[in-house]
Amino acid sequence: MKIKMLTGLSGSEYNLTPGDERDFPNEEAKRLIDAGFAVAASGEKRETAVKKPAAETRAKG
Repeated sequence: MKIKMLTGLSGSEYNLTPGDERDFPNEEAKRLIDAGFAVAASGEKRETAVKKPAAETRAKG
């Protein structure tokens, strides 16, 4: 799976900076995405749940 890095990552076979794209085995790519280090590269979509912020209420007084 091709992913786009959000943070830097170094290994014995690569040195990636934020914005770099690279193919990883599916399980490794999912692990990096779940950890917040990367996102799926364009063309590959991954669903994410986004919680809407609570409506702001202010007491009148």
